[in-house]
This record gives sequence, C-alpha cells and structure tokens, in this order.
Amino acid sequence: MKWPFVPNHQRKKAQFSFSHQAPLGLKKRFLTMVFTRGVGVKRLIIYGISFLILVMVFQIWKRPCNSTPFGGQPLLQHIVVDADKRTYSYDRMEPMIFIGGMPRSGTTLARVLLDAHPDIRCGEETRVLPRLLQMRAQWIKSQKEKMRLEEAGVTAEVLNSAIAAFIVEIVAKHGEPAKRLCNKDPFTMKSAVYLSELFPRAKFVLMVRDGRATVHSIITRKVTITGFDLTSYRDCLTKWNKAVTIMHNECQSVGPSRCLMVHYEQLVLHPQIWMEKILQFLDVPWDDVVLHHEQLINRPGGISLSKVERSSDQVVKPINLEALSKWVGQIPEDVIRDMPSIAPMLSTFGYDPRANPPNYGDADQWVANNTLKVAQQERHWMNKTQELLKAKKQQVSHDEFEDKFVD
Repeated sequence: MKWPFVPNHQRKKAQFSFSHQAPLGLKKRFLTMVFTRGVGVKRLIIYGISFLILVMVFQIWKRPCNSTPFGGQPLLQHIVVDADKRTYSYDRMEPMIFIGGMPRSGTTLARVLLDAHPDIRCGEETRVLPRLLQMRAQWIKSQKEKMRLEEAGVTAEVLNSAIAAFIVEIVAKHGEPAKRLCNKDPFTMKSAVYLSELFPRAKFVLMVRDGRATVHSIITRKVTITGFDLTSYRDCLTKWNKAVTIMHNECQSVGPSRCLMVHYEQLVLHPQIWMEKILQFLDVPWDDVVLHHEQLINRPGGISLSKVERSSDQVVKPINLEALSKWVGQIPEDVIRDMPSIAPMLSTFGYDPRANPPNYGDADQWVANNTLKVAQQERHWMNKTQELLKAKKQQVSHDEFEDKFVD
C-alpha cells in the first residue's frame, strides 16, 4: 500500500483487521487519518474506538426493522398457512378492508363481490368484533372504569394493542388466507375512527341504502336489532336515522382517502362502474370475476356463505333489481307524511324523502337482463337457495342467534 502524501519517516507498516461489513469509504478514511498523522498509541486507540463506533452505527442502520407508529413496539405477527402450505403473516400494518353500514343496506352484497376477487378474502360476519368494540367504548365512556383499568396497568396503549391483536387473529383465521383481508360486520362502522387508529393502513367502505327500503327489509325479514321495535316503521326509521348519522360522521372523520361511501342502489344499477371505483379506492387491480360472484358461491377457493345469515339467500343470485323498491306501498301513510322529519339523513344521502316511488336511475342492460332471467327461473333459484341453506334448521335457530345485532 502506497501513501504518496506521507513522508517516508512517518510511514509505518500496520496490520488492521476490519469488518467486511463496514463501508469501504469508511475504511479508507480511517487509514488515511492514521497514516497521515502518525500512529501513536493514544491516537491509534482514539481513532480505533471512533472507527468501531462508526462501524456499529452503520450495522444498526443496515439492520432490517418493522418501523411502527405504536411507540416503536414490535408488531405481533399472526401466521396462517393455506392448503398449499404457503405461509402468510399479518399484523396491524396490514391494509385491511372494513365493510360496514346498517344491516340490510347491501353490506353482504359488497362483501361477496369483493370476496370474488382472487386477492381478497372477507368471509362471513364474525359477530364478535362489534361486541368487542362496543365493550371498549363503554369502558372509555365510564370514567370510573377507565380509572380502574389504568390503576391495573391496562393503559390505552396496552388495551389498543390487545384489541388490535384480537381483531387481526379473528379476521386472519376465520377463513382462508389472502393478500388482502376484509371484514364485514355492519356495526363496526360506528367505530371507524378508532379502527383507523388501530390499523393505520386500513380502508373502509360504508354502504348506505334508502332508509325506507332498509327498514322495510328489517321488519319483513324480522332482523332483530337491539332497540328497534319491529312493529313500528316510525320507530325503526328514527333508530335508522340515528345509527347512520353516527356511521356517516365516522366515515367523514376518517376522511375520503380512507373511507368510501357507496350507495347500494347505484352498486346494483351500475355494478361495473362502482366496482371499478371500489377496487381503485382499495388499490386492488381490476378483475371481471367480481361481476359474476354467483359462479363462485360455496366453491373451493370461492365465496363462503353462512347458513345463518339472512342475506345469504339473496346473494346466491346474480346481481339483479328485485329488491330495490319492495318497500313502496308498505309504509303507513302517517309515516310517509312525516318522513322528512323522521329521517332527515335520507336527504343527506341524496334520497328524496317525499318520492314514493323513488327514481334511483336506469340500470345497465345486463343487470336488467339478469333481473328478467331471475324472474323467469324463479323455481331454479328457489331450489338453489334451499340447497344452500338446507342445513339451516340443524344450526341454531334465527330467534336464538341470527341477526341479533347490537346497536
């Protein structure tokens, strides 16, 4: 090694063992410092220690790490192995998808259309997530309970970490693994802001539907929701208005970059347009299969339907218009008259509270054709539905479990 800038009397041979992982430029600078300024013992020790510190800093900088917004705490990994022995790892930084809205507002349709996509898995309602979120909300509202938790060391950070881990574990393992995990529990949308904090990369789809159609479906299909009087359209519309106000506010607080509001009627009338919008919003590539979900119902790698969810018997059919205006002529006259004051959120969502029947728009031709075929093949679809749900009576009855939503 030659050092042309150093006088001969200052050059001394020295053997140094450097880490091969140290940056080449750093080695050269150190050697230059030592050999141009002499190699006195004290100076050599100082330079040597400085060099070692620089090497250590460089190694730490190179070390791979999962940076998180959660106080730098390491992320708990949830491992799932699929049928082909491929391993998937999930944590709080997953770009999860949450579908929410009032029951009977098209949340099931939205989830089966997304479930048809090969990169997404939603699965059936878990039931437990809304209850967990409601329990947490009650703890936070009660100053006494909050103080007890903090005294026990259960801080907000500890609680959030535990709830996030529970949610990931449930969502990841109650179905087959996929690139994107999705959850559809309608009332989780009432906690969208909190969920957005737990999962910084999550996105939300808020399904909204004409409240008159939603309430008519709740009443006629006997969907039990805590606090809803199924004998009264007025009461149910009032409760609907309160619930969707909360969900709408949550969605707005999360912001348009992370929460997309989708009208059920427009999704049914123009499926391709709206599925393109939804997939683009979710950063998922387009796939035509999302327009033909009925071909994948209960097939391996396809869409799993619950035998105890009331919407299952409807989504076995191709996208059609038969449910859009069933409510027309079924609501009492006094409720129709007071509709603007009973349910002001109708106007907020763009529905005319005095339109009876309403004009939701014209359907795409292929959707109109689907509707005609479904009507013509009524017996076929009835048999298909019965075949799908034939084990329903062997499961727990509707009155004991099915659709008992907690508002």
